Amino acid sequence: MPEISAKEEYLVKWFLGPWLVGSSLELVLMGVLSCQFVNYYNWFPDDSRGLRIAVAVLCLLSILKAVETFASLWILLINHFGDIEYDLSLSTGGWWDTANPLMVACIDFYVQCFYLYRLWGVSKRWWVVTPIFALLLFAMVAIGLATYFIATAQKNDVASWFGAHLGTAFTGDAILTLTTAYFLLSTKKYTISSQTAGLISSLVHLTFQTAAPTSIVAMINLIFSQMYKSYNPLLGYIELVFNQPLPKLYAISMMWTLNARHAIRARGELSGSRRGSLISPRTVDDMELGRIDVLKHTQTTQHVDITKMFHHSHASEGLSSGDHNIHGEVVQ
Repeated sequence: MPEISAKEEYLVKWFLGPWLVGSSLELVLMGVLSCQFVNYYNWFPDDSRGLRIAVAVLCLLSILKAVETFASLWILLINHFGDIEYDLSLSTGGWWDTANPLMVACIDFYVQCFYLYRLWGVSKRWWVVTPIFALLLFAMVAIGLATYFIATAQKNDVASWFGAHLGTAFTGDAILTLTTAYFLLSTKKYTISSQTAGLISSLVHLTFQTAAPTSIVAMINLIFSQMYKSYNPLLGYIELVFNQPLPKLYAISMMWTLNARHAIRARGELSGSRRGSLISPRTVDDMELGRIDVLKHTQTTQHVDITKMFHHSHASEGLSSGDHNIHGEVVQ
């Protein structure tokens, strides 16, 4: 192998280094995600078919992305070992390079749609969900254009549309998280049942906990993606460290939300009944985590959906299993 110059060595470290680190992190997170998939199918064998299929699709997408990541490392470090010009070029002919941002965005968008459906279950307001969906859809259009510019080697346009994608997706995620938390907290004030209030508090905490990792990484990814247009364009390659594992973080967030039902049930936050509340037979609502029925002194019932995302069949396991009605007394 011919010797490389100091400049070439410097360039290789800035490009291959972030790619190697980011890809390694993604493969490690794939192991974490695999455990989550196994736990889900062990803990919730009676979830609705729709939800189990949704998890299976996420599993398939995650595996395909991991295969793409491994293939890219093999091509760069094995097939083209020592080929500095190839490594540093924008390889428009390589599917693994051209399609990588689009594959990342597709998994991100899939998980975002999961949380949009969850928000719909909380709010039941189309005018709340539709603008956020439009924002996230624009993010997909932006990454589609960025992929086109990668394929046509228009480097100056890649950073702009990549930034538009990341900025819009980050904004949509933030609005989605805050809006979901708002409607959960709005639901909480309609009940005096300590068990019901405990569930809502758990869901609010879970909303922020699952959103934090993806939001932080997406923000850092956005910052470094714009370094391509700075005085030191090599700084832009650092975004690979954060962009590669990002879809796995989104998938982990979704599975964390689903598997959290097991911990909530284990703590017994909503098992049994207390004064002013009782567990009624489950509804047949597909993918519903919990429904709170606020029973007023006038004997009229106000339905407030906490989040319409989960389904579980055992009523004896409490609301954390998915489809129970909680009746709480509210003073008029």
